[in-house]
Amino acid sequence: MGGLLETTLLILGGLVLLALGGEALVRGAVQIAERLGISPLLIGLTLVGFGTSTPELVTSVQASLAGSPGIAVGNVVGSNIANVLLILGAAALIHPVRVTSAALARDGVIGAAAAAALVAAGLLWSLDRMVGAAFLAGLVAYLGFAWWQESRGTADHTAAFDKGVAFEEAHPDRLRAAPASAAGGLALSLALLLGGLALVVLGGRLLVDGAVALARAFAVEEALIGLTIVAVGTSLPELVTSAIAAMRRQADVAIGNVLGSNIYNVLGIAGATGMIAPTAIPAGIAGFDAPLMLAVSLLLLVVARTGWRIGRREGGLLLGLYAAYLWWMWPA
Repeated sequence: MGGLLETTLLILGGLVLLALGGEALVRGAVQIAERLGISPLLIGLTLVGFGTSTPELVTSVQASLAGSPGIAVGNVVGSNIANVLLILGAAALIHPVRVTSAALARDGVIGAAAAAALVAAGLLWSLDRMVGAAFLAGLVAYLGFAWWQESRGTADHTAAFDKGVAFEEAHPDRLRAAPASAAGGLALSLALLLGGLALVVLGGRLLVDGAVALARAFAVEEALIGLTIVAVGTSLPELVTSAIAAMRRQADVAIGNVLGSNIYNVLGIAGATGMIAPTAIPAGIAGFDAPLMLAVSLLLLVVARTGWRIGRREGGLLLGLYAAYLWWMWPA
């Protein structure tokens, strides 16, 4: 009993530190960028967009370095599955979602292509430095395109833009910089960034240690813990931001946040993990969970392209599918 309690505290403590550290890191980075005169658009697409995925990034990298590929890759794949079935389903229960932006249909193709690339890597190759570099190059190209698209001032925003907007609207006070005249303002922002980074690293370490201990305690594969508990835990900030967008009846922002997160997860997190700590993709994930991730990415693409209305009934269906997935995954 004591061991299980300690493991639970490790996981919960890790998730709390990841959430607190991630927000502090983003806030400090944004404040520094604003003081340096970087444009709000570039800040939203890069520092906010990628910064909010830092907990997933640190967790996957640390898991890979610790020799736990099931947790490292499972975190990415499981987060993308949860983003569509769990988070979008919950958002639809709050308020029906209908996508009207043609840009999200285009980004849906990018998200599906990224998912297909990860499936191909799992079946034909591994998450090595070559694949990681290709994924990161894809993310840079996507962000460059998003910046070009948004700088034109068009009404149809990209998923990368919506991801940043969703976080900023969910945490309006946490991204507000201190007055430029405040003494030591830049130093305080730098301290906030470094402190947030330290919390994220520590939180990732605790979460990985707890996840490995939990897998051993229940005699299950580490991939199962990565695909479920770790993936859902690191996706909780996305759940909050999408729920707030749904409550404000901002359907495009809600689904753009999900789609943008999925693109960042594959191209950014899996790419960085492959570059920093190359790892094999477990056969179980490559053969079942990654193709399922591709399937839900295609479902999201259908929603984006057709303007299909995700009402409360459909939201309940998505949540039911996620519950069925968990039931199927978890051993009796």
